[in-house]
Amino acid sequence: MRIISIISLKGGVAKTTTSINMAYILCKMGHRVLLIDNDKQGNASKTFGLYSPEDKDTIARVMLERKPGIREIIKQTAYSEQMPGALDVVTANMDLLEANLRTIVDTGRQQQTRFKKALEPVMHEYDFCIIDNAPDINMSIINALVVSDDVIVPIMIDQYSFDGLEILTEQIERVKEDFNPDLVFRGCLVTQYRKSEVQEQGADILLRKRKRQDLKR
Repeated sequence: MRIISIISLKGGVAKTTTSINMAYILCKMGHRVLLIDNDKQGNASKTFGLYSPEDKDTIARVMLERKPGIREIIKQTAYSEQMPGALDVVTANMDLLEANLRTIVDTGRQQQTRFKKALEPVMHEYDFCIIDNAPDINMSIINALVVSDDVIVPIMIDQYSFDGLEILTEQIERVKEDFNPDLVFRGCLVTQYRKSEVQEQGADILLRKRKRQDLKR
């Protein structure tokens, strides 16, 4: 199973839209796809009609329970019956906020590898896992980076997005150094673009950043 994290520190840049469409396209191509909603707002879960504020079988269990039983948490979507592949979801709700807070103070076991351990039983049951992350750096986001193979950053051409990108790439490097040397930052996905001088300058900045990243590898 190849695990791809979709993440940006700026809200409103189409992270969830990117995650959902990527999962859908891969499913339509015949792949078995697991989509993990790693955002307490649960927008990816809502898209598939699987969101419930009372639901206890969510990603929060992965953060809190030593042996969460990942198959008990995974929910099927209608696309698993309609498409050549399969598309299942691990949902989220506001329980993830408390789970992150409780994980920080839980020093009895490793905090950063809970996603990795929880997903081990289903690693050979899916071809891809797409993780839709919140615009934040918290313990569940760190867990997502630790278990991921690739990171894609949806971005708009503006200074706020660029500022968040610098912080995020630093965090990715820390995770690579401490927990996951195979993690690869695949680059930015521009989700909104209008041809203008300012936009072209911003795109050029992103290309130069990408070239510098490639040289570091």
